[in-house]
Amino acid sequence: MASPAKKLINNPEDVVTEFIEGLVETYPGLQYLDGFPEVKVVLRSDVSSKTNDKVAVISGGGSGHEPAHAGFVGEGMLTAAICGDVFASPPVDAILAGIRAVTGPMGCLLIVKNYTGDRLNFGLASEQAKSEGYKVEMVIVGDDCALPPPRGIAGRRGLAGTILVHKVAGAAAASGLSLADVAAEAKHASEMVGTMGVALSVCTLPGQVASDRLGPGKMELGLGIHGEPGAAVTDVQPVDSLVSHVLNQILSQETNYLPIKRGSRVILMINGMGATPVMELMIIAGKAIPKVQLEHGLAVDRVYTGSFMTSLDMAGFSVSIMKVDQAILQRLDAKTKAPHWPVGVDGNHPPAKIPVPVPPSRSAITDETLSRPQQLNQQGRILEAAIEAAASAVIDIKDNLNDWDSKSGDGDCGSTMCKGAVAILDDLKKHYPLNDAAETINEIGSSIRRVMGGTSGIIYDIFCKAAYSNLKARSESVITPLSWADALESAIAAISKYGGASAGYRTMLDALIPAASVLKERLTAGDDPVDCFVLSSEAALSGAEDTKNMKAQAGRSSYVPAEILASVPDPGAMAAAAWYRAAALAVKDMN
Repeated sequence: MASPAKKLINNPEDVVTEFIEGLVETYPGLQYLDGFPEVKVVLRSDVSSKTNDKVAVISGGGSGHEPAHAGFVGEGMLTAAICGDVFASPPVDAILAGIRAVTGPMGCLLIVKNYTGDRLNFGLASEQAKSEGYKVEMVIVGDDCALPPPRGIAGRRGLAGTILVHKVAGAAAASGLSLADVAAEAKHASEMVGTMGVALSVCTLPGQVASDRLGPGKMELGLGIHGEPGAAVTDVQPVDSLVSHVLNQILSQETNYLPIKRGSRVILMINGMGATPVMELMIIAGKAIPKVQLEHGLAVDRVYTGSFMTSLDMAGFSVSIMKVDQAILQRLDAKTKAPHWPVGVDGNHPPAKIPVPVPPSRSAITDETLSRPQQLNQQGRILEAAIEAAASAVIDIKDNLNDWDSKSGDGDCGSTMCKGAVAILDDLKKHYPLNDAAETINEIGSSIRRVMGGTSGIIYDIFCKAAYSNLKARSESVITPLSWADALESAIAAISKYGGASAGYRTMLDALIPAASVLKERLTAGDDPVDCFVLSSEAALSGAEDTKNMKAQAGRSSYVPAEILASVPDPGAMAAAAWYRAAALAVKDMN
């Protein structure tokens, strides 16, 4: 027997009341009526029937569509939301309790999605409230555009477009309009919006077994928000063609659901159905907007993207299109404290967004400066020899590096380092400004960044950038040995800062830190600079070999058992020691 789908719940019977408790604990502006489990009503904490001097706007329906409807309770939107059980219309007594709790002398407007249960229960509650002396109006929202025009009495289903009607009505009520005027604006808004949904999966009710109605590779067009079958089942399609189909259906001149013609002003709502990642919703929005503008000739004034009216854990989306004028835009842009109404979308939407150009480097280096000099000075010749030797040394030990890395990582350290070395050799002959040491180091970092993936590429780029910044800050035309030592220390400090490693962590720093220490010590003592460089390279080799005896504390190797690592040195440290040693010997040969 199949087990219920996994949910982060306690008793499936308590999901709605526990949701409400969490909601009001999260948002100080919300409260609920003390009538659980029969009465599940969320209301503004600052409003009561005795104090409310504006029209109350109330909506609701079955739960499972969160954040609708309770997440849209707040000043400038809903005054109260009546919550039924999951996918079940709230009982009449709960609706009446909500009306009585927030309706003052201005009356209340009930906004109801077009489902038979909601219409009947809200309708009966409305009549009962009227008999008690309350002023009540009701607006039915049926914005579904997926099905052919109905011939019976059921009408179009209420979908995510209802949220836009909430916003228009709430803003109208907040402005102090009469009940009749608020109802008229809500009704007009409901006639201007159309919605169509698409599902990749079927939702699963709490405590129930997951449905297998949609097989692998299938999707459903024109779904309902309660898990009911849609208009058609089809193969999963690319989002481009899917968005085109949805837009064509909503804007169809044959069904004529909406009074929208070319040149009309519209807003779009891209709504997630509960399990759709924001990334995918934004992809849908990015495809829908230009299609609406270019293929349908409409002016897009606002775009709302997010999860507004869901269907539990359904993967899918819906698109709502509303024809707008300045009056509706004013209502949509009006401030609200409803916690789940999107922020940052008011203001005119541009016809097209042109990407902002990538800013140039703050460095005022010209292409001519960053080219290989026609003639190298002494420093340039030494630098060229050192770079060539260092890169060649890395290429020579590629296979060894891969072998060592296969014991502690994914076995590609040598291949990755080799890519960087080959790029450096290629760029060295083309455009390294070798007479300018600082800029040359910077260009080495650029070569590495271009071709070396993974952590190694980033670390070496940081290394070069830090050394470059240290050297560039100096006014001397020729870099002194002590300046090189200082730049090496700055580069090591930058790697430690951003990578988190230090001496003894079994990384490349276990080669470079001893080298930098010996180099600085011997130079300060007044020894010959070339000898200092060679001695420091021996320290680098020794430090790299010592990594066999170190416990890894950084990188992938930190997850590998110590007994496995004991047989091999750290490949990153060995690579660093190899290029450092080769550079030192090349400098020695040039002197």
